[in-house]
Amino acid sequence: MHLRAINKTRNCIVAQEVTEAKSFAKRLKGLMGTRELPVGSALHILPCNSIHSFFMRFAIDVAFLDKQGKILHMLHAFPPWRLGPVVWGARSVLELRAGTLEFLKTQMGDWIVFEAN
Repeated sequence: MHLRAINKTRNCIVAQEVTEAKSFAKRLKGLMGTRELPVGSALHILPCNSIHSFFMRFAIDVAFLDKQGKILHMLHAFPPWRLGPVVWGARSVLELRAGTLEFLKTQMGDWIVFEAN
């Protein structure tokens, strides 16, 4: 099933094509080995409260979400080969093309929901 991510606070689509990573193997792999993250695409990793960008080829935007989808923390243009913070209370992470969060004026406290596409 394909999902899309919607910012209910700002009433806009954050990502039209969201891939979910729920298994250990998919969460571990994440975006490693991916050449780019196309515009409108995202990876939703759950459960997850911290990330790394080892072996990645590009920067990403990251939104850490609580179990209701509220944004607790954001990373803008998080570069490759870095270890991100542990965000207490985060239940999942939404990884997006760098620049997406700023372009959409996404802010901490915004509510993200996932709907069937």
